[in-house]
Amino acid sequence: MTKVAIEQGLRPFQEALKNAGYVVVEVTEPSEIDSLAPHAVVVSGMDSDFMGIQDAREAPVITAAGRTPEEVVDEVRRSLGPRE
Repeated sequence: MTKVAIEQGLRPFQEALKNAGYVVVEVTEPSEIDSLAPHAVVVSGMDSDFMGIQDAREAPVITAAGRTPEEVVDEVRRSLGPRE
């Protein structure tokens, strides 16, 4: 199962990712992300602390700012390639 960590407060994006078949885990602090070992991370783009994780993560970090939930799902798919 492909796991996506998502910043707290992005409910429409969370629902869209779940509907697309991803396991979605909401996080409130960037420090939670490493222990979850997600395949991708979705952030609002508004919080510089969350944005600071881009340098430290191997998983793609996708910014939701200015995008629809469907666009974010498409970006997750493109970033991860075909799911097993």
